[in-house]
Amino acid sequence: MTKDKQLGSQVQNLLSNLSDHGTQHLNEVETDLAQTSLLLGEAIEKLGASFMAIHEAVSSQQATIDLLLSGMSLTPELADQLKARHAEISQHVNSAVTGLQFQDMTGQLIGRTVRRVSGLREVLGGLGAGSTGISDSNAEEIIGTLHAINKVLEEQSVKLESALWKAVCQTHMESGDIELF
Repeated sequence: MTKDKQLGSQVQNLLSNLSDHGTQHLNEVETDLAQTSLLLGEAIEKLGASFMAIHEAVSSQQATIDLLLSGMSLTPELADQLKARHAEISQHVNSAVTGLQFQDMTGQLIGRTVRRVSGLREVLGGLGAGSTGISDSNAEEIIGTLHAINKVLEEQSVKLESALWKAVCQTHMESGDIELF
């Protein structure tokens, strides 16, 4: 194979690898951001529903208390209503707290996205640093440099991918499949 063909092959290989690895990491970023958006939407919906349910239960409880304050005597039915409202409020507060847990998951997703983008920047920076002086080299040195750059690109991309293993497995607020730490 002639030096020109080898050079063209190495350039083509470098650009192809750069495109493939860049696309892979950007797809992961996109997936993490979409998952974060979904979790935020579900959490906001859950919190809104919980707070409205708490308000309704407290209003119902207050109506019962107002009856007692107006002089009505405490009957077993009224006592049961108060106990039921208390239990209902506790249930809705627990549901709201579950909705607040999205912060852990979204924080992890956002943190991993930032690390992936930063790692991709380092990979691309390494490519730029590895390409300095190419224009002053002969074809054989350029081929060797491009081969080395391809190797570094592959190694850095694999290193980045393994460092950012998906630890946040929960895809929905209610899925129950989560590894927070």
